Amino acid sequence: MKKITDMKKIIYFPVILLLVLLTGCEDFLTQKNLYEKSDESYFSSPEDVDEALTGAYAAIPNPAGNNNPFIVAKLMSDDAFGGGGANDDGFDATDAFTLTEPDYYTDLFSNSWPGILRVNLILKRFDQVEYTSESRKNQALGEAHFLRAFFYFRLSQFFGPVPLKLNTDPVNLPRATPEEMYGQIAYDLKTAIDIMPSTPYQSIGAGRLGHANKWIAQGYLARVFLFYTGYYNKTEIELADGSVLTKADVITYLQDCIDNSGYGLLPDFRNQWPYSDTVHVKHYPFNTINNLGWVGETGDNYESMFMIKYSVFGSWATNDPLSYNNQHSLYSGMRLHTTVPFGYGWGGGPVNPQLYESFEDGDLRRDGSIVNINDPAEGDESVAANYQWNADNNMDESGFLEKKYMPIYDSSGARAVSIYFMMYPSAQDNQQLWNMQDDVLLRFADILLMHSELTETADGMNLVRERAGLGEVSYSLAALQAERRHELAFEGLRYFDLLRWGIAEQAIEAANGVAIQDVGNPSTYSVDFPASTGGFLPIPKTEITLSNGVMEQTPGWDQYQ
Repeated sequence: MKKITDMKKIIYFPVILLLVLLTGCEDFLTQKNLYEKSDESYFSSPEDVDEALTGAYAAIPNPAGNNNPFIVAKLMSDDAFGGGGANDDGFDATDAFTLTEPDYYTDLFSNSWPGILRVNLILKRFDQVEYTSESRKNQALGEAHFLRAFFYFRLSQFFGPVPLKLNTDPVNLPRATPEEMYGQIAYDLKTAIDIMPSTPYQSIGAGRLGHANKWIAQGYLARVFLFYTGYYNKTEIELADGSVLTKADVITYLQDCIDNSGYGLLPDFRNQWPYSDTVHVKHYPFNTINNLGWVGETGDNYESMFMIKYSVFGSWATNDPLSYNNQHSLYSGMRLHTTVPFGYGWGGGPVNPQLYESFEDGDLRRDGSIVNINDPAEGDESVAANYQWNADNNMDESGFLEKKYMPIYDSSGARAVSIYFMMYPSAQDNQQLWNMQDDVLLRFADILLMHSELTETADGMNLVRERAGLGEVSYSLAALQAERRHELAFEGLRYFDLLRWGIAEQAIEAANGVAIQDVGNPSTYSVDFPASTGGFLPIPKTEITLSNGVMEQTPGWDQYQ
């Protein structure tokens, strides 16, 4: 393994898939076996397992921008349009549910499989490792089960059930049934919950940021339960071991997380996001007016539970430098220009004005989540005065941009640079390489909202509303749906919520007719939701070919079989 660190964040990259270690060139000249360790002999200590888990975690980020799970999920939802430039077919294809070529989603589909293989290898050899600490053993084993569930759940939400491989044998398998797939996912998560230590967040330590724990597994089990039972019209999940997971079980897990995890809501919703950084961002009146202060990403944020950590220390001299940094943030930036405090990027995902208009009066999450370029409170002299409409053949411009994952810049000398470059000036000086904001995969606010949805009570939902400056409401599914949309906007969840609630077509096509600009010219937004696909993406055609046709194409995309 090669470990790349900086003072703030840690990101790991696997060097060889099966975790073998190369010997030196002198050994090569004597024709000694280049591989000192095989998978049979590698797993002999807890440190070996930790390294192997590092390799599995390294499969979570997706460096391919157009195939980044956050970006794909955001563009398919009703909250964002395609954007980018006139020649950025990928943005438009994802947003419009069309396809530019049959292998477009190869990276999104294939990126999880190395992680699954690495986890299966860990589980295969785990019993041969000797641990002196039962707690450390259970934590490592729990993380392995969690990661396998994570990868399969990500694949299944985007593509529908996929082949279910639980060992390292090189064999082609057909797609699993939904019952088989979610039975295994839920089983792995329940196993992780049952064996991982019940250590409160404050006692875990900043060095474990980005690692799974019992509380994160509880949140993901609730997310899996809601998607499976909602989308497939079920009331429970039969687990892989034959036991049954009920709604009551999931509620118990969520209540345990709420009561004992140590996670909670930050006092101000906006302080979770880098734009609220008043140490490095000196030219953003919004922060001063609202008395904001970023909690940062080094452990003080007790609301963020599971996140992808990045680094600014990639360079064009390294292998695949874009995998070090947050491509999601780069792709969400203002198209090819900077308007302090909002930075340079590819202009993907302009916000649907209907989302902006749907917030209640006084909801601080509206301006805390969305940039209204006509609002004089945005920017140094206002974004309205400096924003470049049609900076480079812009598409789907609506006048609204997401704020949560926007690159954040401020003036440094004669130019504007990323706040992360200010923090780490020895990093590569390149606008594509200095975004290192965490991608937050699970927040405590979602725990509260899922608890409200499963219990059909307003308690958790009203805690989230109170933090947003709003009054209490009675529980209804419609109120819960609105609350999730506003609290979790642009966090990669909305599209899957629409699917499980059975309202994707209605919600997405409601944006038809919204006024936009394409290449500086007035236009209207239009999309047709492909109901025949069930809302799932097509399996890349090359993957079907590689399986010798054993894996079938997603229904509704048969032309790519």
